[in-house]
Amino acid sequence: MSGGQPSPYEFSEADTCREYVTPAIQAAGWGNSPFEIAEQRSFTDGRIVLSGRSAKRRESKRADYLLRCRRDLTIVVVEAKPFKTPAGDGLQQAKNYAEILGLNFAYATNGREIIEFDFLTGIERKVDRYPTPDELWLRHTTGTALANRSGPAKLNS
Repeated sequence: MSGGQPSPYEFSEADTCREYVTPAIQAAGWGNSPFEIAEQRSFTDGRIVLSGRSAKRRESKRADYLLRCRRDLTIVVVEAKPFKTPAGDGLQQAKNYAEILGLNFAYATNGREIIEFDFLTGIERKVDRYPTPDELWLRHTTGTALANRSGPAKLNS
């Protein structure tokens, strides 16, 4: 690249998130109230490991992104990897996090590719963009027994 700009293939995961992932998530309508983007969120305490008479806590599990229809309703986890890493390398981790959190949608990305896993259908696929909050809410409510199918914005009423 010209002007001394680093190649995206030299980007760290944080660089990839800043330059590619966050803008793509925002372009789908996430981050506009009430649809929140929670970045780098720990969602478990680290496991306690006993060693003799002492105990140490290991690292907690931390999602790169949690997408919420409102502050208390998370429906998506996104696991990001550096630009040079295959997006699929983060899919199992995203699926594990989604299962722990009881979410129906898991995404893995490297900023170039987005892979979706839908727990409602069991389908894994590459997608060109992140779904909008309304699109995911419709899929979520269609696949579950939720009564309020009017859309995520109505949840705040």
